[in-house]
Amino acid sequence: MKQNLIYLLFAIVISSSVVYGLQFTDCGSKTGSFTKVVISDCDTTKNECILKRNTTASITINFALNEVASKITTVVHGKVLGVEMPFHLQNPDACVDSGLKCPLEKGETYEYKAILPVLKAYPKVNVLVKWELQDQNSEDIICVQIPAKIQ
Repeated sequence: MKQNLIYLLFAIVISSSVVYGLQFTDCGSKTGSFTKVVISDCDTTKNECILKRNTTASITINFALNEVASKITTVVHGKVLGVEMPFHLQNPDACVDSGLKCPLEKGETYEYKAILPVLKAYPKVNVLVKWELQDQNSEDIICVQIPAKIQ
């Protein structure tokens, strides 16, 4: 009996120390919610996505929408050492070449796709990527934070 209790306590200690891997967190979604985030070549067993310089990464975000959206803009920021810096995309219009056809309807689910160039000029740092899809009123449909490391 005492031995079984020791095994049980050992199992609890081991299971509580397991690292859960990459966590995508909501950072203020207002009119929708993301249901799935996939980043190319991202090992989700790690605590952060490794973004290799001089490559491109693709991102896919599945989301549900609670209100009609006639226009959608992609806004991306990188937070390094507590400072948030905007990342300028070549095509911030999420209604063009992203798998979305605007207007988007309330109560539907959608799949958004984008390409993120990781320039060679970027410093090798840890960065918290904040990816937002904003509606015609500049309200966040979804906002997802992605822990990443540029190498």
